[in-house]
Amino acid sequence: MSAQTIRVLIVDDHPMVAEGIQSILESYPEIEVVCTLGTGQEAVDQAADLSPDVILMDLNMPGLGGLSATEIILERLPETRILILSMHDSPEYISTALNHGAKGYVLKDVPTEEIKQAIDAVMRGEQYLCTGASGSLQPKQDSAREALTGREQTILLELAQGKSNKEVAQALEISVRTVETHRKNIKRKLGISSTAGLTRYALEHGVLQGTSPGF
Repeated sequence: MSAQTIRVLIVDDHPMVAEGIQSILESYPEIEVVCTLGTGQEAVDQAADLSPDVILMDLNMPGLGGLSATEIILERLPETRILILSMHDSPEYISTALNHGAKGYVLKDVPTEEIKQAIDAVMRGEQYLCTGASGSLQPKQDSAREALTGREQTILLELAQGKSNKEVAQALEISVRTVETHRKNIKRKLGISSTAGLTRYALEHGVLQGTSPGF
């Protein structure tokens, strides 16, 4: 029985990275790279038409980031398997990505064949964490704090970058009132009363790592 063709979409704002991954994957006869895109918004806009089986999604991109794009795509195309590709092994990043529905997390510095292993794993319906990612993801229980939902973590990331409620609403395609409600819940759960406090929390917990230019 011949192997089924696996349609892969690569989303990364660094062309050299995307082209390198594409070159690697196209050496496997069962993989077809349907497109490489440079922003989360392009992925959201084109995913339905491209109909990929697997999306390799960078986290930190201009405009709509990888987490928000992942959440929106999975709301529209729940059967799509999304693998996060990142240079960051922060437990906050990894757990947030998985909470948003990503099927796996792969660091960009892994051996090239591991990306193929990750694709094969998620195609089998498994979750895949590369060695560096799984090693840093240690369950932590904080009984004093109520956990944030995936959507709340996305909004925290947006707010911590200094975006207004209106800008967050536009980025996530939700109403300003919804953002305000989530913002209130985030502050309550974290015991934080100010936006500056939210930003400081995000920095201390690795949520904002890599959002500066050059990453």
